[in-house]
Amino acid sequence: MTPVKMYTTQVCPYCIQAKALLKQRGVLQIEEIRIDQDPAQRNHMMSVTGRRTVPQIFIGDTHVGGCDDLMALDSRGELQALLGN
Repeated sequence: MTPVKMYTTQVCPYCIQAKALLKQRGVLQIEEIRIDQDPAQRNHMMSVTGRRTVPQIFIGDTHVGGCDDLMALDSRGELQALLGN
C-alpha cells in the first residue's frame, strides 16, 4: 500500500472524517503531522501545498488536497488505485 501522510490538528472534524474514510479503504497507518503542536510544520505545509487549512493529505508523492478532495477522489473510484489496492 502507498504511504499516506496527513497534516492535521487535534480537534479538526475534517481530519477525523478523512482518517475514517482512509481506514475504511484499508489504510492501516497514516503518518500524521500535527501542525497545532509544531508551527514550523504549518509553515512547511503551506509552502508545499499553498493551502492553510487541514487536513492536507498526501498519498505517496501525490498531494490529494483536503477532506473534500479525498471524498471526491473516492466517489470517482480513483482512491483505491492511488492507494495501490
